[in-house]
Amino acid sequence: MGKVRVPLAWLACAALAGNALADEGRLGDAAPPVRGGLSEPAPAPATGAGLDLATALHRAEARSPDMAASQLEAEATRHELAQAGVRPNPELGVDVEDANRRQRTTTVLLSQRMELGGKRDARVQAARKASELATVQTQQQRVETRAAVTRAFFDTLIAQERVQLAQEALNLAQLGAAVADKRVQAGKVSPVELTRARVAQAQTRMALTQAQGELQTSLHALHAALGGDTRVERVEGKLLQVPTLPALPAVLDTAERAPARRKSALDVERWSAVAAVERSLRTPDVTLSVGIKRERESARNQVMLGVSMPLPLFDRNQDNELAALRRRDKAEEEARALALRQRADLLSAHQRWASATEVVALMRQDVLPGAESAYAAATRGFSLGKFSYLEALDAQRALLEAKTQYLTALADAYRAASDVERLIGEPLFGTAAPSTTTPK
Repeated sequence: MGKVRVPLAWLACAALAGNALADEGRLGDAAPPVRGGLSEPAPAPATGAGLDLATALHRAEARSPDMAASQLEAEATRHELAQAGVRPNPELGVDVEDANRRQRTTTVLLSQRMELGGKRDARVQAARKASELATVQTQQQRVETRAAVTRAFFDTLIAQERVQLAQEALNLAQLGAAVADKRVQAGKVSPVELTRARVAQAQTRMALTQAQGELQTSLHALHAALGGDTRVERVEGKLLQVPTLPALPAVLDTAERAPARRKSALDVERWSAVAAVERSLRTPDVTLSVGIKRERESARNQVMLGVSMPLPLFDRNQDNELAALRRRDKAEEEARALALRQRADLLSAHQRWASATEVVALMRQDVLPGAESAYAAATRGFSLGKFSYLEALDAQRALLEAKTQYLTALADAYRAASDVERLIGEPLFGTAAPSTTTPK
């Protein structure tokens, strides 16, 4: 996992501890070992290798109940399309007249309803649009699933970095408290500095607890995005380079072809097809009948031919057609609203991405190097007796806050990139997380 290299500050802290020990004797086992800031990977838990982004995306598509439900709906509409083209079944009827057996007349009729007014074609077209809509909905669900997994993945990755940073801060606070205790015992500093050191230690312990809680929250969100897979306890990825910001015109152009936009357009077409179905129902069907009538008394068989059709005197299905047309108009308005909302959300996400990118660059170029330099100078001065522990503690706190702000800016950038990916409907992260670079 890529880290921000800040070895100078941590080496300065090690020098602080070494000089203090040289002045006051052995510190013993009270001080924990200090690792190199964000320049080294966090130790792997005993649970084995972590989950990478490509595997997480693949696993989510295979296990997500939302994906499964969307695919089942698409399959159901394909069956409805096949059923829409089926012609009506013929009807077989038997009529018996007269209770007197010798005078009884039996009529057997075979009837077939003939669909007129293009009902079958209209029904097939409506079912085809519904099937296309379900297919696009599956694509949209895949986009939503990818976005949810990507966001939860990077939230978890950044939460892991924050836990590591909080642990390192606690290690430093424990080391500083131990050094301050020795100096107080030696009478070189006021007991107030020991109190301040212990307060700082307690604050860093609380920060670690909070960071661990945020990590668990992120893991819960990741488990849900993965379809309830609770086996994941950590993730692995290259984090510390903000994804390349695409040009705004290209993003807006891609958004025009997003599944959400295609879905809204298909919804308009589907309701137009439904209106055509309702319009075709205004044309009455004709039922043709053929059969045999047998009179038992005369022992004669008579051929029966018949034609029947409903008379559209009361029900002409006009209101069902108007209802479908109004729903088509509603779908058009919803499509326009979606386009406006998507554009506004896309502009907002793109701006947040650009702002986070600028903040990250500023942190790398100015803030982090300055905080590292100030902390290194403060720790060297403290080890030589030129600065108080309070001054060294303030420099340490400023450096840790700068790192925290840096991780926050990275989190904002990845969240904005995930939102852009969801809105344009195309992957920005590919099959793996972006490569990483480390600031000098």
